[in-house]
Amino acid sequence: MHPIVEADLRGERQAWQDAVAVAPDCAAAGETEEASPAGHMDSGHMESGRTDAAPPDAGTDAAASPTAPDGTWSDTWALAIEGSGTGVWDRNAVTGEIRYSASWHALLGYQDAELSARIEDSYTRVHPDDLAYVQATIRDHFDLKTESYEVEHRLRCKDGSYKWVLSRGKVVARDAAGQALRMVGTTTDITAMRALSEALRKSVELITNLTNEIPGLVFQFRRAPDGTGRFPYVSNRLWDIYELAPGQIAETDAPVLDRIHPDDRDRYRASLVASAAGLTPWHLEYRVVLPAQGARWRQAEAHPTRLADGSIVWHGLITDITERKRVETELHRLARIDDLTQLSNRRDFRERMQAELSRLHRDRRARSVIAMIDIDHFKDINDTFGHTTGDQVIEHFAHVLEGELRKNDCAGRLGGDEFAVVLSDAGLAEAQAFANRIRATIARTPAVVNGQVIGFTVSIGIAIMGYRDADPDNPLARADAALYSAKENGRNRAEVRGEAV
Repeated sequence: MHPIVEADLRGERQAWQDAVAVAPDCAAAGETEEASPAGHMDSGHMESGRTDAAPPDAGTDAAASPTAPDGTWSDTWALAIEGSGTGVWDRNAVTGEIRYSASWHALLGYQDAELSARIEDSYTRVHPDDLAYVQATIRDHFDLKTESYEVEHRLRCKDGSYKWVLSRGKVVARDAAGQALRMVGTTTDITAMRALSEALRKSVELITNLTNEIPGLVFQFRRAPDGTGRFPYVSNRLWDIYELAPGQIAETDAPVLDRIHPDDRDRYRASLVASAAGLTPWHLEYRVVLPAQGARWRQAEAHPTRLADGSIVWHGLITDITERKRVETELHRLARIDDLTQLSNRRDFRERMQAELSRLHRDRRARSVIAMIDIDHFKDINDTFGHTTGDQVIEHFAHVLEGELRKNDCAGRLGGDEFAVVLSDAGLAEAQAFANRIRATIARTPAVVNGQVIGFTVSIGIAIMGYRDADPDNPLARADAALYSAKENGRNRAEVRGEAV
């Protein structure tokens, strides 16, 4: 044997075995053909190289001619590879020759032996945009930088069209200096797979573009059996919703939890636990506190699915409902506030009375008083000065009334010129003092409308609220009776009606 002949020259049988070893799974891969220019080991699966010895039977067709001594194995391997739709190539890296199997020819629409065996001719079939990549990949393998050669690229068919192929190969013989002598490999058509991949890519791109246009955060949230959570997918509205980047929550949901309002955090966690336990839809309105936007409202809607490993995955949408909440709050306020005086309206005042009665029922030692107030001769004011002026007198009195309330007191306009006040934690003495202050204040500060001073007085009826009162109607009736007495007894005065004990 020549002194520089390769140590690993294994003959035709080993070449077939290596071709099979580098062949892809027929259901999942495909190969390519091309190699490097003659005299330089640089590209494709038909490369040339330098050595003083040529591989055995280099001039024969690699797929059709090799035969084992026992005459049995060659047919088996050949039939297996040919039947898979994968073409085989065998390259002499010394002479720059490359041989193709019949199935390799058929892959591109050629008849057997119709193609040139020269490596340089093979480059004309590689798509121009792929050639440099193919050459660089084969060069790395020849230079022992990779274990094998594998590349996806396009090859021109006989009819001028291009096919996507996956080529895998391996140098099976080197000389003592490590220079490649022989390389074998396979080529498989992956055009259909690439088309499917491209269609899938376009579908994903379309879905991504659509979700990015939705006014909210489209997300996938995954919670592992140990309770840890992460967001594998989020749309580009993540910053608007949480002021976070996707990478911050891809492996942990801790940054999101940090954004949840402290008063809502436990409710947020509990709602997810409940959704996971029953695999029920997740619906939650909650607040977040963001560095730039401050306090905001969010609404989450998602549906859970249990995975085989016990994890729960939610797919859903989180939207900004801050403006909706503001409108709801305003509507709620308007529904409970008297538009003219900005005091509680009848409905809201009765609810506040009921809350005070509930407190009295819980604590029988607690005290509370209700006072009803009417503006004396208010009809005369309307008849004399007009309803617009009458409204301004009502506004003026409401302002005086608010100025005399303590923090826990509440006042409301029940209708027309009739008002009511709940004095919490107060008895009759405190109520009478309150009535006297009201009468004294309006005496000192009459209403002034368009420069005209309009003096007026009020009558006040006072009643104790007690734990035996079942609902607001009872103390209101007693206070109303006391108010009637005040009017009957000359007006501009306060009267007391018996308490409920």
